[in-house]
Amino acid sequence: MRRGFLLAAAAALAVLAAPGARAQAPAPNAPAAPAAPVVNNTETFEIGLSTDRIGIDSAFTGTRLVIFGALDNVDSRILREQRYDIVVVLVGPRRPVVVREKESFFGLWLNRGSEAFNAAPMSYALASSRPLGDIAPGTVLERLGLGIDNLRLQIDPDGEEVDRTNRDRYAEALRRVNRSTGLYNQSSGTIEFVSSTLFRAELSLPADLPTGQHTARAFLFRQGALIREDSETLFVVKTGFESVLSTFALRQGYLYGVAAVLLAIVTGWFGRIIFKRD
Repeated sequence: MRRGFLLAAAAALAVLAAPGARAQAPAPNAPAAPAAPVVNNTETFEIGLSTDRIGIDSAFTGTRLVIFGALDNVDSRILREQRYDIVVVLVGPRRPVVVREKESFFGLWLNRGSEAFNAAPMSYALASSRPLGDIAPGTVLERLGLGIDNLRLQIDPDGEEVDRTNRDRYAEALRRVNRSTGLYNQSSGTIEFVSSTLFRAELSLPADLPTGQHTARAFLFRQGALIREDSETLFVVKTGFESVLSTFALRQGYLYGVAAVLLAIVTGWFGRIIFKRD
């Protein structure tokens, strides 16, 4: 586009400089020149993960996931003014959750009420180039479900996410509990630009990271407006003896139950012999 503009400008200057060339006033009834087309920036945005599979065994104490990405065809002026913002999230598998409220009654803790959420993320990690409130309006963040406070926990039967239960006390309690355990975490100013168009972000993953399919999503904002989005898939699986035992229990439930009972009987008998008193 810039090259075409320069060529057009050079041609115009050449015509004006030609001998006998004179400026002419437009005819009174001449049709107006068509307006120049509005050209939209076509930024491209791609991300990648440091790994697409995380193995969990008995020694797993948490890890960090590095998400890197690249921008292309950016507006140099906006880039110099640092008006491009990036938000990166890792959303864990969604599963049904029931939140119960308990109260003390003469020393006994009784269930007072409960609320079921059919699609609560088991984990959620977010990193952003700036605080979310400085990147986009609250309505945009809520629509995109960005941030722990805007995290959607319910999906309607048609598969669309809804937020009618987002603000009740049970949803807030679920978010608060998961924050305290590290399953939900977010940070701002933690995305590092290694060059003008390359960036990296580190997400902290807890020791009790749930297994299953996780989705990494990255959002590119320009002056408060979302312009691009990209996603990658991460699988968290059990490894080692835990994986073998879990698979056996899942596929051979009857045999697993019989083996567990026999192991309990043998352990009790062996312990009785060892600690038997004369």
